[in-house]
Amino acid sequence: MSSQSNTAPAPVILTGDRPTGPLHLGHFVGSLRNRVVYQDSYRQFVMLADAQALTDNMEDIGKVHRNVVEVALDYLAVGIDPTRTTILIQSQIPELAELTFYYLNLVTVARLERNPTVKQEIIHRGFERDIPAGFLTYPASQAADITAFKATLVPVGEDQIPMIEQTNEIVRRFNRVAQRDILVEAKALVPEVGRLPGIDGKAKMSKSLGNTINLGASAAEISAAVKQVYTDPLHLRVSDPGHLEGNVAFIYLDAFDPDKDGLQALKDHYVRGGLGDSVVKKRLEGILQDLLAPIRARREEFAKDKGQVMQILKEGTAKAREVAAQTTDEVRKALGLSYF
Repeated sequence: MSSQSNTAPAPVILTGDRPTGPLHLGHFVGSLRNRVVYQDSYRQFVMLADAQALTDNMEDIGKVHRNVVEVALDYLAVGIDPTRTTILIQSQIPELAELTFYYLNLVTVARLERNPTVKQEIIHRGFERDIPAGFLTYPASQAADITAFKATLVPVGEDQIPMIEQTNEIVRRFNRVAQRDILVEAKALVPEVGRLPGIDGKAKMSKSLGNTINLGASAAEISAAVKQVYTDPLHLRVSDPGHLEGNVAFIYLDAFDPDKDGLQALKDHYVRGGLGDSVVKKRLEGILQDLLAPIRARREEFAKDKGQVMQILKEGTAKAREVAAQTTDEVRKALGLSYF
């Protein structure tokens, strides 16, 4: 007589990136290193959101196309394992666009415009009223991505929480229309370490601002970047007491230095004076060189066979499409759109 397992299915995580350039330390802290951990305990889907990237890159579509493989190389280099994590390309799953179309009937333009994340991004990109419709409706697209895989957890930064809230609004409204629970709500999974500032001290590490340290950076590029890292502008002499607040060198050390006791001693010395910025940066450079050297080496190895990388993406996308197609079929039936 066979026995059935009562083990509950693993929670589902959906996460991903817009392939608009190589990934950097900010991505590593905010998401990548967590994904490597999550793949041991969760059913994880990692999406290359190329279709979404086009919402504000239609003038340079080549940038999106060529960076799909580049971002995939970063995934593999940091240890995301395609046998444990499903890596997929958004545009190759048409069911996501179909779900987006349905969900747009469940949200108003006014509600989309009130979304704090969307409002901030509109300001950041200087759209004013010339907002691409695809960009404005991104919350519906993201809801499609999340619900297609019935994700229960979505790793996001604090600024992205309104997007998850809007997804859940769409889920609740759809389930009311369907008169049964077909879609599931998701929870935001906020990482312990928040967003890293750029090496120049600006609030965000950004490819467009040129203030990043890429995961594939060479030893020389790392060294040059660390020399430019913003510290304490009032720390003019070695003997001067230093300040930690806003000091990017120490923010990075907090994120990457494994020797917390030694780091605390360094902080204490810096604050009381007598410690130069060059000593702090030397410690930081050593840590970043040790962190990125093996990632760079793995990336270079995978890059030798980009055809194999594309095969990984093809297989992951096919696997993900099966899941999305099942959800979309359930949605169609609930909406009375299944005829044959």
